[in-house]
Amino acid sequence: MPHVDDELVVAPEVADALSAGRPVVALESTLISHGLPRPDNLRVAQEVETDVRAEGAVPATVAVLDGQVRVGLDEQQLEQVARRDDLVKASVRDLPVLAARGGYGATTVAATAHVADLVGIPLFATGGLGGVHRHARDTWDESADLSTLARVGVTVVCAGVKSILDVPATLERMETLGIAVLGYRTAAFPGFYLTDSGQPLEWRVDSPAEVAAVVRARAALGLDRRALVVANPLPPGQQLDPAVHDRLLWGGLAAATEAGVAGKAVTPFLLDFFHRESGGDSLAVNIRIIRRNARLAAQIAAALTRP
Repeated sequence: MPHVDDELVVAPEVADALSAGRPVVALESTLISHGLPRPDNLRVAQEVETDVRAEGAVPATVAVLDGQVRVGLDEQQLEQVARRDDLVKASVRDLPVLAARGGYGATTVAATAHVADLVGIPLFATGGLGGVHRHARDTWDESADLSTLARVGVTVVCAGVKSILDVPATLERMETLGIAVLGYRTAAFPGFYLTDSGQPLEWRVDSPAEVAAVVRARAALGLDRRALVVANPLPPGQQLDPAVHDRLLWGGLAAATEAGVAGKAVTPFLLDFFHRESGGDSLAVNIRIIRRNARLAAQIAAALTRP
């Protein structure tokens, strides 16, 4: 039975599935509160959970509500995440402060991966990872996602890292930290909105069963205390137009600099800039990404439960 106390509450459906060895997929909540505009955010959150269930797994959206880290949300709690204005973007370091103060927070990739590992959820689906920011040589700006994934035994399905980042530097850091990356039906690292970031990958897998075999081999070799990243690209016909993407990227970076936006505020600022300036096209792409990743994560979770 997963650990349950005043600070950490695992929903009964999630706890029962974990106890019975049934597939469970963790889902972050920052995407809902900070990554998608209202009212689309609640609808998409519901659709993502439905996608996970459609593949035979139990969704476990993670958030901090009234000082409690919740693993698995009911409909009312999901609405709170989508509609409250006081949810902070909560990384790992923020969780104990929110718990002590009875606060509200939407969990990032790092925080969600930490909590999933804590309660024994092996699969986690998200949109794109954080990583090394541009100009990090001067700013030292690197997402806590990387250091967290270097110490948690979860398999993360994503569409690469957000294209606003320094992708080559991020891949170098993942290699240094021992975070393995598999390309799902691709030998190219995806670029979130883009099918191909231009960076090659060493390892390709072509089915959920192959990913599950890698996960089992890692455990047998004592290498399961670092995350395994499964990079799942959009088909080329579903990506954001590359020319539009490049124009928005440089325009958004310039706008962020002019507005003095820095640190963890950069990502939501740029996502909003993309959504607004693309006339909704990037929002549609973002939704496709998370729904595809949720389904694949559920398929891998199901494959892990088979002999």
